[in-house]
Amino acid sequence: MNTETTTDGTRRSPTNGHSKIEARRLSKGEPAPKLLGILPIGRLIPQEIHSVMDYVDGLTVASGWLLDDNAAACTASIALGASAVATALLTDYRLSAMKLIPIRTHEAIDHVWGLSCIAAPFVFGYWKKAPRVAMTHVMTGAMNILVSLFTDYRSYKRR
Repeated sequence: MNTETTTDGTRRSPTNGHSKIEARRLSKGEPAPKLLGILPIGRLIPQEIHSVMDYVDGLTVASGWLLDDNAAACTASIALGASAVATALLTDYRLSAMKLIPIRTHEAIDHVWGLSCIAAPFVFGYWKKAPRVAMTHVMTGAMNILVSLFTDYRSYKRR
């Protein structure tokens, strides 16, 4: 098949004498709105990549119970990890088990979860007693918020 790539990353292929433009982007659907309606942050991370990162973040935070024997750190690790994986399993995207949580709600949950990970070591007091777990939680929470800001959440219409 004779195809050519245009400057904006789309492919043009002739079909019965007519040009057909196909998008090569991973996500399809309605583009995500600007953050808070005003911030012009480029949404560069596809939703499918973000969904994999949700599971990785949950498992990374949950691994804190293996790093230390502090009770507060272990409890926070299990609670935060389980909540992240459960949210990922229930969100309306490809890698979920049940499509119960709308993607817009998932975006808000990501921000709250990231802040919870950052705050947990200080609220529960294990930031000095279990510094590796605390650093894992803070770094994962910060990265989760950052990734959420740059994720191109696309809304799909249910059929």
